[in-house]
Amino acid sequence: MNKKIGLKDAISIGIGGMVGGGIFAVLGLAVSLAKGGTPIAFLFAGIIALLTAYSYAKLSKKYPQDGGTVKFVNVQFGNGIFSGSINNLLWVSYIVMLALYASAFGSYGSELISLTGSKTLDVHIYQSSILIIALLINYLSVKLVSGIESVAVIIKLLILVGFIGVGFYGLSTNPENLSQLSPENWENPLLLLSGGMVIFVAYEGFELIANSISDLKDREKNTEKAYFGAVGFVIILYILIAIVTVGALPFEKIASAQDYVLAKAAEPTLGQIGFTIITITALISTFSAINATVLGSGRVNYDIAEDDELPKYFTHKFWNKPIGFLITTILSVTLVNVFNLQSISTAGSAGFLLIFAIVNYIGYKKHKELTSKKWIHILASLLCLLAFFTLLIQQFGSNKVGVLISVGIIFFCFMLELINKKLISEKESK
Repeated sequence: MNKKIGLKDAISIGIGGMVGGGIFAVLGLAVSLAKGGTPIAFLFAGIIALLTAYSYAKLSKKYPQDGGTVKFVNVQFGNGIFSGSINNLLWVSYIVMLALYASAFGSYGSELISLTGSKTLDVHIYQSSILIIALLINYLSVKLVSGIESVAVIIKLLILVGFIGVGFYGLSTNPENLSQLSPENWENPLLLLSGGMVIFVAYEGFELIANSISDLKDREKNTEKAYFGAVGFVIILYILIAIVTVGALPFEKIASAQDYVLAKAAEPTLGQIGFTIITITALISTFSAINATVLGSGRVNYDIAEDDELPKYFTHKFWNKPIGFLITTILSVTLVNVFNLQSISTAGSAGFLLIFAIVNYIGYKKHKELTSKKWIHILASLLCLLAFFTLLIQQFGSNKVGVLISVGIIFFCFMLELINKKLISEKESK
């Protein structure tokens, strides 16, 4: 019998999923796009996450089985090409997230210890090695993965809250630094919105709560509290981190340290010690996020293959674990070493915005069964779609590669499912 988890545990799962590698990877990117309006960009993204959490909470309560997003999509659309494509997109979006976290690990690691004297080569070594180490840990012990995640959540939250406290102390002694946050330093509304959408990946982890709802005590009472508690807390955390970072450093310094900006923001008040502490926190956070995502994505593609939405090959075992663990890691290593951070972040955000638009639409279609407010579901779905297209249109001007990767991944997922269903049909007709 499964051990029941409490409300605090469920909120911790959501916070751990969100405050993983995302904030360390994309904060510098957000500031480069939104400048002084970075806290507003995080608020935009947070509002979409909060509205989507409403759909997830209602659907999780109705369908509390493991599988989360995959389950919701299959319940609404059956086992067809569309549902298979969306579920494949979820798996590929996890691969993109792994690449994003590994990219952050590589950037922070190369700042802490130089291995070869070449920063570029160091980054490649760090980001590839951490994915391989996480893969080995997942093959050795799933229990170890959850143990690492539990400890990491506490460490990173304590240090990030400390970083905010120290940052506000620094701002109180140098109030002129707050001028960077004034509206004249904000980018135009379209850039603020697209800045929020590029960094949307920093919020996507709340959907991991769906996989633990079946074990939640007092599910009827606690499901909404778990989702809203986790997302609400993280919105406030991210906005405060954005305020401290923009107030701590001139924009040109943020731009030059874009890949490790959180550590750089600790320097003005705490010097090299602050830089080192935040760098180590970033390494712990991204490592725990990689561990948990390898586990989650390996299980997701196993479940998808079980439903005949990926080739049955993905249900095979390697070292007594799903072979999807190995395939996911190989693809992530390839992605992180070929494309830059902005392209990876754009592709990850685009994938999750499209998936969340569909989950919100499912909530709208099932609002009577869910006894939920249909206008919240439809508003969330429309906002996700609007954000998806805004992201692609705005990024196309400055980051064509990221947009092409995003569109290419979506097309690839539909083609993969089309071919898979055709092969299954031919096999059954023989």
